[in-house]
Amino acid sequence: MAALFGARVRRLRTAAGLTQAELGAMTHVVSTRITQIERASGAKPTLELARALDAVLGADDLLVELWPYVYREAFPDWSRRFMEYSERAVAIREYAAHVIPCLLQTEEYARAVLKVGRTLGSKEQLEERVAVRMGRQKRLDMADRPELWVVLDEAVLRRPVGGRPVMYEQLERLLGTRDESYATVQVLPFDQGEHEVMGGSLTVLTLPDGSEVAYTEGAHYGQLIEDPDEVRRFSLTYDRLRAAALPPLMSLDMIRSVREDNHRGANVPSRSERRRVAQEQLQQSGGRQLRGGGRRIPRRRPRP
Repeated sequence: MAALFGARVRRLRTAAGLTQAELGAMTHVVSTRITQIERASGAKPTLELARALDAVLGADDLLVELWPYVYREAFPDWSRRFMEYSERAVAIREYAAHVIPCLLQTEEYARAVLKVGRTLGSKEQLEERVAVRMGRQKRLDMADRPELWVVLDEAVLRRPVGGRPVMYEQLERLLGTRDESYATVQVLPFDQGEHEVMGGSLTVLTLPDGSEVAYTEGAHYGQLIEDPDEVRRFSLTYDRLRAAALPPLMSLDMIRSVREDNHRGANVPSRSERRRVAQEQLQQSGGRQLRGGGRRIPRRRPRP
């Protein structure tokens, strides 16, 4: 399918009398990227690039329609269908049980999340997924961006995905939503106890015609729900989660607190390091050494 996509781009470009360099300039990529696409080599085109190529070449959505099939090996069927709905949604309501939702992920956080999946076959496929995920976020900068409402389980904040520096940057990104009028973030604290979606995450999408679809996801599965009655049930479930979560301002305070705790924790030496430093200080001051359990070794008194 990548080869078919590339062949269509080459045919449309030739018919338009454009060189690869000219087409690259018009779609804001380097000419070698166009070469890769036409030869089906290198990273696959992002959805944003497919749209740009379609518009410039006057392909009447042909390239956009082909794009999901180019990614058939990289994305499971249930994921591709959900992505297509997400691109058209005017409102996105999401509960995240395990990781930050992809629309709010930093690039390094996204890479750390994606590389532990069992569906990836190569480093190139990982980078393709990361590029697509970052490309999806660009819709938030557009005039027709969706309203975004996210409820995060407290566990999402406290799990240092990618290590403390990556997590610190990610939490900083969440705090930045306070200045974004279209985004609202809430935290569902541990003390709320059990709830209906503990096993995974839930997303409810509102489409331009007012209809809704729901999507539930675990580590290695996903289910798209389109039946209106089922969708209404999941929408009510989401509203219950939102009501149980902390208000937005209190949620941001919790995110800020976790960020600072993580930052302080990153500067705390390990237990073995603390013992080593303590022993060095004792020896320098003429003190006694410490046993493994922390007890002092008594000095031997000289015999009379």
